[in-house]
Amino acid sequence: MTKPELVYVNHIRATPQKVWQALTDPAFTARYWYGARLESDWKVGSPITFVKPQGEPDTGKVLVCEPPRKLSFSWHIVWGEMAKERDSRVTFTIEPDGDGVKLTLVHDDFETPSLVMETLKNGWKGILAGLKKTLEE
Repeated sequence: MTKPELVYVNHIRATPQKVWQALTDPAFTARYWYGARLESDWKVGSPITFVKPQGEPDTGKVLVCEPPRKLSFSWHIVWGEMAKERDSRVTFTIEPDGDGVKLTLVHDDFETPSLVMETLKNGWKGILAGLKKTLEE
């Protein structure tokens, strides 16, 4: 049986360095991540704080940091019933692709069943669309 995961692939007209900045700069993340600032020093093992416009921040830990190619972190959502679930894992892979990059997002390591996974099916679509729009403006 395969483990549940969410996978999204997007082509973005931007450099790998600009996409990396968009994923790791708190002022940039606030522009497309529903106002959340992802704050970390981005060293493996370091904490991440998802500072939201309202409510308690989500938390995580940097698992992989290979600028500007790969970023992976754990994510613990603290809102509602989702707070009862263990951390899941988010991995971004950035690859040069023609006039831009191919950004692949894999969100996995969910509990089964997972309210987090069901909720983020739509959430990731909005975040990634906002990222693409912001970078291509």
